[in-house]
Amino acid sequence: MVLASSDVEEFLHELARVSARSLSEPGDEVLCGITLLRHRKAATVASSSPDAQAMDEIQYDFGDGPCMTASREQVTVHITDVENYERWPQYSRTVRSQGVRSILAIPFQLEGETRAALNLYSHRPGRFEGRVLALAEDFVSQTSMALRLAVRFAHYSDAAANLKATLETRTVIDVAVGVIMAQNRCSQEEAFALLKAASSTRNIKLRAVATTIVESLGQGPAKTHYEG
Repeated sequence: MVLASSDVEEFLHELARVSARSLSEPGDEVLCGITLLRHRKAATVASSSPDAQAMDEIQYDFGDGPCMTASREQVTVHITDVENYERWPQYSRTVRSQGVRSILAIPFQLEGETRAALNLYSHRPGRFEGRVLALAEDFVSQTSMALRLAVRFAHYSDAAANLKATLETRTVIDVAVGVIMAQNRCSQEEAFALLKAASSTRNIKLRAVATTIVESLGQGPAKTHYEG
């Protein structure tokens, strides 16, 4: 899933869908959402369905709930029946009005300050007890490693994209400097100073001025060659 996903968000959505499918039974759908907690603000970054996201967002309106607590305190929160749960009475009444009876929120084991939790909802009381609870906790434990890997991939991908953009900018500027040197029979320093002056005078970015100079030769844009 990590290798097939184009970004972390896509991976998380697929993770939520797989979690819901794995635990659902005919006529007994389990809803799954993934809460991300950063800078004390919570948001659902992935869900198995719009209904699952709506369940997550109810607790955000109250400012607390099982998923936010699981993320923040890194503990599993298991509500066997919201009808008899007293910790968040208003929240419990609200999700009960939507037909939800049992909730399970399990924290991911991530790195740094980011916190997240997998949130499961069922219309049946006691849905996540015994073997199902153990299975869900084991699933989150294993997928925590995959999620950490997905975040690292995203970081390295962004870094590589930034490096590529920097190298391409450097290439077009170097080629433009070479053109100016040939046309004006001046040094590299003088050519670069002329390029900077043109950028400042026209209030245009240096790369844009360099691109115009290179393309005026009629040979197309400058290309950066990568070897490896």
